[in-house]
Amino acid sequence: MVSELIGGELARYLGLRVPEIVFADLNEGFGRSEPDEEIQDLLKASTGRNLGMHYLSGAITFDPVVTTVAPRLASEIVWLDSFLTNVDRTARNTNMLMWHKELWLIDHGAALYFHHSWHNWEEQAKRPFVQVKDHVLLRQASELDDVDRDFRERLSSGIIRSVVELIPDDWLLIDSPFETADEHRAAYVTYLEARLSASAIFVKGARDAR
Repeated sequence: MVSELIGGELARYLGLRVPEIVFADLNEGFGRSEPDEEIQDLLKASTGRNLGMHYLSGAITFDPVVTTVAPRLASEIVWLDSFLTNVDRTARNTNMLMWHKELWLIDHGAALYFHHSWHNWEEQAKRPFVQVKDHVLLRQASELDDVDRDFRERLSSGIIRSVVELIPDDWLLIDSPFETADEHRAAYVTYLEARLSASAIFVKGARDAR
């Protein structure tokens, strides 16, 4: 949920289309009427503060064979996913929808994968994103340098901090390597700021992969 919140809100700030993201508080009765025990266990484990996303009624899965994405938009999405180290925007699972003839981004849950262990996270902030070679829009992303200049100017420390501040304390205190939620947030900010300052590294990696 942390990846979804950070990824979705940063994407929205950069002008990309993301369905509205809201917090949803689920009480203990949630899932009690579900007849399937396995699903019921999952639903019960989801009680508390969750993340919800606006349902795009009538949207269809993006198909790169059917829809051609403009170079600028493709470059913006490839840049974002390289910045967030989002491994889940491939031809097998595009995590994009077409709605009213516009491209919408969904599901950033696989982004920021460093935070599953926080091992060498400061070093990982400055590494190229090697998985970009599998990105479904990489071939069309011919304006990465222009996008890099634009997005680096637009993504300030204040914007990054304001997004990270949205993360609820209870999400940050479960199996956390940090003593407090504030320390945990500060680490996310430090990582994202370092990642932004090293954007030339992941942009070059994307260009080379193309």
